[in-house]
Order: sequence, then C-alpha cells, then structure tokens
Amino acid sequence: MEVIHKIGRRKTAVARVYVSEGKGNITVNKKDLKDYFTTSTLQYKVNQPFNLTENAGTFDVKINVYGGGITGQAEAIRLALSRAMVELNEENKSTLKPEGLLTRDPRMVERKKFGQKKARKKFQFSKR
Repeated sequence: MEVIHKIGRRKTAVARVYVSEGKGNITVNKKDLKDYFTTSTLQYKVNQPFNLTENAGTFDVKINVYGGGITGQAEAIRLALSRAMVELNEENKSTLKPEGLLTRDPRMVERKKFGQKKARKKFQFSKR
C-alpha cells in the first residue's frame, strides 16, 4: 500500500494527513498523539474515524497541522482521516457519512464591522 495524503480544514486550522500501513502510531507535528492532545476528548475525536471503521491499530499516521486552536485542529485531523478511510475502502463512506465526519463544517468567525464594538455588538447608545 502506498501513502495516502489527505487534507482537512476547520475554521482556520489546516491538517495534512499521511496514512500508511503500520502498527497504529499517530504522530502530530513530530509529537505523539497523547503529548499533542492532552485531553481524552480531543484524542477520541482524532481516533473516531478509526474506531467507526474498525481500523484502530492497523495504520501509521503522520500529521502536519497548523492554524487555529487545538479543538479546531483536532476536528480538521478528524475530517482528513475520514477522507483517507474512504479512499482506502469505499464501503467506509456508509459508516462515516451518517456520523457527519465527511462534511466540512462551514462555520467561520464573523468579521468585525467598523462603527461597532464586535461583529454584532454595537457601541453603547446614549440618547442625550
């Protein structure tokens, strides 16, 4: 099997994932998964595509991720891994799609407008 390269995005985070056959080692920015994502919730999000497709421990994954915060990065990795699982086996699409793992979350931060305090909040109004 050759190396599969996929990209996932979430907010401003971009994850590049390289999947190859192996023993289940996951490295994120040259660190182990447990060292990069310290909370179990984020580790679960990253491993979700493997758990749903029952491929846990069968692939080595090298991940380069930049931009955004750690939650956005974890969700970008999840999308990229889901896309890689579909490329490996087309049958995985039927298990990942209902869970919403193949959909790019379109929500982005709304820009701040001039004449306002934030994107939607206005400056305090004084009648007199």
